[in-house]
Amino acid sequence: MNIALLGYGRMGRSIEAIAINRNHTITLKISDTDENYNFSNTDVAIDFSIPSVAVFNIKKALDAGVPVISGTTGWLSQYDDVLDYCKEKDGTFLYASNFSLGVNIFFEINKRLSQLMAGLPEYTTEIEEIHHTKKLDAPSGTAITLAEHIVEHTKYNNWTLEQPKSDEIHIEAKRVEGVPGTHEITYNSEIDSISINHTAHSRQGFAMGAVIAAEWIKDKKGVFSMKDVLDINV
Repeated sequence: MNIALLGYGRMGRSIEAIAINRNHTITLKISDTDENYNFSNTDVAIDFSIPSVAVFNIKKALDAGVPVISGTTGWLSQYDDVLDYCKEKDGTFLYASNFSLGVNIFFEINKRLSQLMAGLPEYTTEIEEIHHTKKLDAPSGTAITLAEHIVEHTKYNNWTLEQPKSDEIHIEAKRVEGVPGTHEITYNSEIDSISINHTAHSRQGFAMGAVIAAEWIKDKKGVFSMKDVLDINV
């Protein structure tokens, strides 16, 4: 399979190494400021760029009829516009706030726990996420996804980085040198606490999941998620 890498930072290089090891070919590597490129001889594009250029990259791939998967966060205010654009172009698009296979299982555990806690108002909920100091956005897309799943099933209506109101989930976003990504959800009461967490040991899990998603999405049409890739039906 021929893969275009939109964004060639640390994640792009990790994806490249795994893709080559799985007998794929990297046909295009662009930096975050490149705009003059084309998708000749490309089967799938993988976008791990920066928020300011992600939508441009995604739409350019869709214009070329190339399936595109994106792991760039920080641009989701334009997500609905991108979905409409994909449908207009009869294209193929998959966005994930986190491509790690373990994190996507963690998402489902978080959903189930939030359902179990929904009828227990004596518990308050908070999320902590820790990432490396070069991560540009805060909170992480993964933390936002976790919060949105909790909001869907509980009394909470929103999340905040500030002092939370009674209907808000507080997200504590920390930046620590060398941390690939840690996420913890905690339910606290006067009696006890319940916590679940996911800790990434390296970038390899994110990169492997992105390559697996690219392999899965080739030759498909439509808008997909990692639940489709992993065949999660719960």
